[in-house]
Amino acid sequence: MLAKVRTCLWFDGQGEDAAKFYVSLLPNSEIVSMFRPSPEAPPLVIDFTLAGTPYQALNGGPHFKHTEAASISVTTQDQEETDRLWDALTRDGGEESMCGWLKDKFGVSWQLVPEPLMQMLSSSDRDAAGRAMQAMLKMRRLDVAELRAAFEGK
Repeated sequence: MLAKVRTCLWFDGQGEDAAKFYVSLLPNSEIVSMFRPSPEAPPLVIDFTLAGTPYQALNGGPHFKHTEAASISVTTQDQEETDRLWDALTRDGGEESMCGWLKDKFGVSWQLVPEPLMQMLSSSDRDAAGRAMQAMLKMRRLDVAELRAAFEGK
């Protein structure tokens, strides 16, 4: 059964390629279904999950473009996962941005946020949390070792 609520991402004919790419990146991800208006037509709607979260790709045409106003946020376990996803998402035309944000080759914005950063930012030591935040604001890809050094005042 399809999820009652899911995020729909609008594409100009690249929905199936995007969905296949995205599900290859994260465990517990899959293409759930595809609707084709006719057997020979490309899919109009692709339902898929990313790490168990439901999404839908709609091949709606050139009328709308993706913006940073909506993004897919992924909490990564560590630097290794952050680097793996960052490299995959910026490859083949993706674009780096600041503070762990990027756009993939389809124009969809992503945030890759290492779990250790979230722990630092929620620390009761507000000075240390502020140092980690200031370090993050200067980074493109987030570097856990540099964030930790800032947090620890090194």
